[in-house]
Amino acid sequence: MDKRRLFTIFAVVFVDVLGFGLILPLLPYYATRFGASAFVIGLLTASYPAAQIIGGPLLGRLSDRYGRRPILIVSIAGTAVSFLILGWASALWILFAGRILDGLTGGNITVAQSYITDITTAKDRARGLGLTGAAFGLGFIIGPALGGLLSQWGYGVPAFVAAGVATLNVLLVTFFLPESLSPERKAELAASPRGGVTAKRLTEALRRPLFGDALELRFFFGFAFAMFQTMFSLWALKHLNLGPQAIGLLLGYVGVLSVFVQLVLIGPLTRRFSEGLLLVVTLGVAGVFLFAWGVSPSIPVLLVVLTPLCFAISIQNTVSQSVLSKTVGPTEVGGAFGLSLAVQNVGSIAAPIIGGAIIGSVGTWAPGVLAGVMCLALVPFAWSKFAKRGAPFSAPPQATSGPAVAGPESGD
Repeated sequence: MDKRRLFTIFAVVFVDVLGFGLILPLLPYYATRFGASAFVIGLLTASYPAAQIIGGPLLGRLSDRYGRRPILIVSIAGTAVSFLILGWASALWILFAGRILDGLTGGNITVAQSYITDITTAKDRARGLGLTGAAFGLGFIIGPALGGLLSQWGYGVPAFVAAGVATLNVLLVTFFLPESLSPERKAELAASPRGGVTAKRLTEALRRPLFGDALELRFFFGFAFAMFQTMFSLWALKHLNLGPQAIGLLLGYVGVLSVFVQLVLIGPLTRRFSEGLLLVVTLGVAGVFLFAWGVSPSIPVLLVVLTPLCFAISIQNTVSQSVLSKTVGPTEVGGAFGLSLAVQNVGSIAAPIIGGAIIGSVGTWAPGVLAGVMCLALVPFAWSKFAKRGAPFSAPPQATSGPAVAGPESGD
């Protein structure tokens, strides 16, 4: 394992997430300044993942053909420009333009993960990919808190700082990160077909024993999680009348809890308890505390609610991905994760649109209650499909072959 290149990729992902985190707490305030309603703020939030659905696969394919390094440079440069657009925004449509541009060009974390796959062996790959998770968590701790603090000098300041951070990232990749693909490997990847996520593929995947169940679980829980993630800042503004500094610090606290779970709790929990049981318990805990989040009357109560909620969400996300990977054959894992990401992106688009609409028309408590009810409704499903049957979660042999979940990464 090339530690120098892995450290550089760690820095690239960290700086990328740091820039994103800088502007995350500010979007509702920025949009409100231009007269946006809660529903329009939801649309603004959804514009980023919607654009990513288009840009992500394209950037991945281009990185196969032209190499990881040049696509990383172009992608991060696009992010820098999008932050400058946010900083200079003088109308609501300019905010939309900035978020859409960032979504179209913001597939750099996926390309970074492909880079790690190129330079690691199968034995070291999990450890290498784990670095991106750690970098993501660290950037999400520092970014929102720093963005909230910078906002006291104007909402454009964090956006300009984020643009500077992204520019630093471009220089980091340009001068310190060598290409990971040999000319022969580029030619091989360029010649291989990259399957997209089509309605036919998704329908076939959902019919497969256990894998379809795991995919459904990822979709519905992903929607509930996206409701919390994308609506938190708007909820805090409307429900508790918090400023961007307070929201940035709260999001930093959420990041700390998530990193703690990944680095400290996941290992002991998965060794002591079955993954099926963890799915059931964390769904129940998440459901109760998402409901409690929606109706939290003050910051002290919110801090109490966020602790078990973030623990449950982090464990659920990790364990459900692990279960998903065990329901398909070894050569299908990449395609399975691709389908999982696709259905999660659908939830990430729908959640802020629905959340913004119901905050405006029903009440600030509505997103938390809807997400909580959805998680609680998944408990009997997870129990019957996963906890009750016990491990292993492998599907019948005849269902683990074929093209249904073969995806772009499965042959890498």
